[in-house]
Amino acid sequence: MKQHGAFALVALLAAAALVYVVRWWTLERARARAGNWRLPHASDLAIGFITNFFDTLGIGSFAPTTAWYKLRARMPDEEIPGTLNCGHALPTMTQALIFIAIVTVDVTTLVSMIAAAALGAWLGVGFVARLSRRSIQLGMGVALLCAALLFLTGNLGWTPGGGAALGLSGARLVFAVAANFFLGALMMLGVGLYAPCLILVSLLGMSPLPAFPIMMGSCGLLMPIGGARFIRTGRYDFGAALGLTLGGIPGVLVAAYIVKSLPILWLRWLVLVVVVYAAWQMLKSAAARAGGHAATAQ
Repeated sequence: MKQHGAFALVALLAAAALVYVVRWWTLERARARAGNWRLPHASDLAIGFITNFFDTLGIGSFAPTTAWYKLRARMPDEEIPGTLNCGHALPTMTQALIFIAIVTVDVTTLVSMIAAAALGAWLGVGFVARLSRRSIQLGMGVALLCAALLFLTGNLGWTPGGGAALGLSGARLVFAVAANFFLGALMMLGVGLYAPCLILVSLLGMSPLPAFPIMMGSCGLLMPIGGARFIRTGRYDFGAALGLTLGGIPGVLVAAYIVKSLPILWLRWLVLVVVVYAAWQMLKSAAARAGGHAATAQ
């Protein structure tokens, strides 16, 4: 029964990936005919490979990618959430397919938490797609600070080590499902799900290893849902997103099948510094925009 559940989930993720690719290609082909089409830069491919390589090892891709875009002024700030969800979707789905196949986890816990995250994303993306630039700058600035805090607690060893359980039941499962729904909605604003999900299941007594298929499966299903909405509205950078995808999938495969593990604590400290600086830049931009609006009103 458990094998059938895992197989059905893998099949669903594969079908979602196919639908997402077809939808993306169809909409962007129409924009290309209209002359509104941008190819990725070499740096987009590189950042896709690097962030998804380390994402597969558990660092997370949203915070470092956001920091890179902000520091390089790669695109308008309001296009960053859409670019993250569109571009990282297929690499994350690749991670999900790999880890669901090789890591043992309770299927009820896995499927219910993934479904909750996907529903949260479906409801949250419509809200995010309508936000102003300043609102997105504020939201992403706070999100980056939260990510930095999670990096800090992890680097200092303050996060829970977890138990030995492969799944949850009863009230703990209900709480985990509700929390993952909220995390799925926050993903549409560019708030990474990996670190908070890992902490969540560890606090509830699960082993950290089964958290990987849960968090990767959650992102693997919710990101195409959110990404498709951003693609439809055009509120993302196509070239950057395509670069994340084309560079990201090889990065996932290299990390999962060749490298498998690295001593990356030093890198986590570097990411922490960069993310804090990017958060400050994002909040400073939001404050400057608010000041400009106030001056105009006067």
